[in-house]
Order: sequence, then C-alpha cells, then structure tokens
Amino acid sequence: MSEDWKLDPARGPADSPEEEREREESPKLSDGDALKVDLYFWLQALVMALVGLILVFTFVGRIIGVDGESMMPTLHDRDMLLLQSIGYEPEQGDVVVLSENTFREGAPIVKRIIAVGGQTVDIDYASNTVYVDGAALDEPYILEPMRELPSEYATHIEVPEGSVFVMGDNRNNSTDGRDPRIGVVDERSILGKAVFVILPFQDAGPIESISQLRV
Repeated sequence: MSEDWKLDPARGPADSPEEEREREESPKLSDGDALKVDLYFWLQALVMALVGLILVFTFVGRIIGVDGESMMPTLHDRDMLLLQSIGYEPEQGDVVVLSENTFREGAPIVKRIIAVGGQTVDIDYASNTVYVDGAALDEPYILEPMRELPSEYATHIEVPEGSVFVMGDNRNNSTDGRDPRIGVVDERSILGKAVFVILPFQDAGPIESISQLRV
C-alpha cells in the first residue's frame, strides 16, 4: 500500500489519491447559482405548505372570495378567505360566510354576527349605536357612522333560537339583516366562520372575532 494513503484510526480511511483528484476537479457552484438552488428549495417548501393547507381546508373547511365592499375595512373586495366549517358553532362577533336563497340567488355573502338566538337587537341611528339585550356594543371595526335607512328596514330585531342577526362592517354599503330580503338568518345557512385571509399576501393574516360592550 502506498505511504501516501494510510488508515487514520481516529478519522477512518483517508481518501485515495484518485478520490481527491475527482473532488478537486468537480465543478463548484458560484454564489449566484447557490442562491438559485436555495431559492428553489424554499419555493418548493412553500408550494408544498400551501398545497397542504388547501387540502386541509378543502376537506375541513372552505376557501371563498369576498365579493363587494360591505365588510370594509375588515375585508376587501376579492380577498380570499379560509373558512372553518366542520364543528363551527356561531358566536357573536364572528365574521361568517352565509347563503340566503332570498338574496342574490343564494350566492355566498360575508357578514359579522351581531346577535345569536335568544338575543334582541336595537339600532339607534341618531347615536350610531347598536344595542344587544339593552347593552351598547363597542364596534371599532365599522367603517363610518351609520346613515338612517327607510322605515321598512328593521331597527328592532328579536333573534329566534337557531338563528343569527348579521350586519356588514361597512354599514352604509351593506345589504344585511336590516334588509327584509335577508332578516334573521338560519344557522344552517352559514357556510362557515372566516378565520384567515390568504390572499392578497400583503393582507394575509387571522380575522379577529370582535364583540365588546361599550364601557
């Protein structure tokens, strides 16, 4: 055996001269190419994560787009939302997607739950206040003060069990539970709770459920 290629007990067998030459002659990636390889693997990981997320919500929830501006400033037209459908129980303050056959031929609409079954809602346009069971709601999410609607639109609503009363955050540009075409909504018409904005990326993030009494 050649003296240049010896067994080092501590490190194991050294590379043979042929292996050393092959390693020295193998091409090395430039900094630019190395960056491209890193970006490729990061992109691959991101795509796999998104695919996994989409598959989860395909079978556990739903993905639905916002159509219109009735939920501004919380949500915007064409935002893409992830919904929680299975196991969801409606709660006051949740942002939900629902479908009512009496409005827009059952097309999904996005609103916020103001009251649930057994509660009573009173809307006072003069003070820009919504009362639930006599207590004024703190509503930091609404876009602007409410303008009073014609008399056929409800201002006193008693929500029956198994139903919810909903309104848009953009009160002056929202067809919601005040409109006789929608009224109180059967819980079975709720497609799910909006829990996350996935698109556009700059607005991606969780959607908070807000329901606070005014102090």
